[in-house]
Amino acid sequence: MTPLFFESIPVTLPRPAIYRRLGYRKESTRISPGQRQEVEGYIADAVAMLQLKGSSLRLPIEVEGSALISLPEGNAFVSRKLARFLKDAREIILMGATAGTTIMEAIQADIGGRNVTRGVVLDATASEVVDAGLDWIMGYFRQSLRREGKTLLNSRFSSGYGDFALENQRLIHRLLQMDSFNVTITESCLLVPEKSVTAVTGIITSV
Repeated sequence: MTPLFFESIPVTLPRPAIYRRLGYRKESTRISPGQRQEVEGYIADAVAMLQLKGSSLRLPIEVEGSALISLPEGNAFVSRKLARFLKDAREIILMGATAGTTIMEAIQADIGGRNVTRGVVLDATASEVVDAGLDWIMGYFRQSLRREGKTLLNSRFSSGYGDFALENQRLIHRLLQMDSFNVTITESCLLVPEKSVTAVTGIITSV
């Protein structure tokens, strides 16, 4: 039940996803060289502030009935959609990642009036990079599971989606020991700093 910690997650910058989040569409959005230079400068600022860290935990599960997913030590998730998602799995990977506090402080200052445009770009970059951090964790496990003849489901499931209540994030946060890399959780089950995410995916036998 001890998580695997990643002190620094080396993701490739998801530049196309950042531009999509900013509203740019390759087929229809025109951006001048000056605008692109400005955006690229702000993306570089974001990269310099990111402190991408995370943790993961491999656990056996039993899917019981239509909605109960039993975990070790008496823990459980209750969700019909998650149970369907994990129907072919006997193990799961819990994962979490954070962009850190430095970039969130800059986003809040910029959005508050210092430089709104930069704040928007920093926000988009942090969102996409932390999501890419979960992609990286999944890739890490796909590689290590290959020798067992296993792999991961192609997608992941996060608390707050469908009937998988946001309150489940409290258990995930605790099992992943996210406090150890300065991610806390509020009474309403939101992670702090804001650009922090958790998810679950299933381990299945390779076809």
